[in-house]
Amino acid sequence: MSGSDLHPLCNSKDLAEGGVAVPFDVMHAGQTCRAFAVRFRGEVHAYLNRCSHVAMEMDWQPNRFFDDSGQWLLCSTHGAAYDPATGACRGGPCRGGLVPVPVVERENVVYWQAQYPFAPLAF
Repeated sequence: MSGSDLHPLCNSKDLAEGGVAVPFDVMHAGQTCRAFAVRFRGEVHAYLNRCSHVAMEMDWQPNRFFDDSGQWLLCSTHGAAYDPATGACRGGPCRGGLVPVPVVERENVVYWQAQYPFAPLAF
């Protein structure tokens, strides 16, 4: 993976365990899509902000995806529950799981990786 494939997303400290997500935009399947990154069990995970049941944004308040326990990512519209570590559906109306966006954490910075099927936005 070349350095040009990495796009800075946030400082590591911006992602608290089970806390507020950091949003970002990617190109996916020829469309601009909203994505989000969260920290769960010490690891950073990122997904398209799109419920697998119906392609709608999931956050119940801006950048809030975790349930009260901090153990599940919830779709505010359908109540689907997803595993934060894998994006797999664990309950509610789902058709598969969340679409993962590759991320890496290096030297206190979180980066998302532009690789197929994701691309950075062209300005």
